Amino acid sequence: MFWLLAILAYLLGSLSFAILLSRLTGHPDPRMSGSGNAGATNMLRLAGKKLAVLTLLGDLCKGLLPVLIASLAGLSLQQQAWIGLCAVLGHLFPVYFRFRGGKGVATAAGMLLGLYPPAALLAIAAWLLTFYLTRTSSLAALIATPLTLPLLAWQEPEALLPMSVLTLLIVWRHRGNLRDLFAGRERHF
Repeated sequence: MFWLLAILAYLLGSLSFAILLSRLTGHPDPRMSGSGNAGATNMLRLAGKKLAVLTLLGDLCKGLLPVLIASLAGLSLQQQAWIGLCAVLGHLFPVYFRFRGGKGVATAAGMLLGLYPPAALLAIAAWLLTFYLTRTSSLAALIATPLTLPLLAWQEPEALLPMSVLTLLIVWRHRGNLRDLFAGRERHF
């Protein structure tokens, strides 16, 4: 059951709402325009609030649904976390779109919401506060994601290893943003 759900989670995660919505509405491919990222932030820049919100919700749900299904199937919290990570990997490296996806933040938030809602709420609050203060989405993600690890270590240690891997993946996917942040070139809203 674990491996079947892991594969299905990856395939679900590979659905890129940013790319699909862009194609359906005649907007440019987000991987070729703006920041080059297939995610909600770039959709906000390229296509406006409505499509950005739809992208955000779609990406959030594809992280949440596999975790909820794994929970209903009676899998352990650690197995649920690994399955959620597979959905995030699908978002990062989508099989349907030549393995060029987004940065995984919204999908990771959905995964975390299914695993341990207090940690998800902490991450969302940290993201919102950082974004409000800096108007920089990448910095908000880079601060919010690692903040969940101490809470998980304390409350849900079974999920700590998969979430640590997830945190490293998100930081790695933001490596260009980190360079731009340190150089003072990062885009702000």
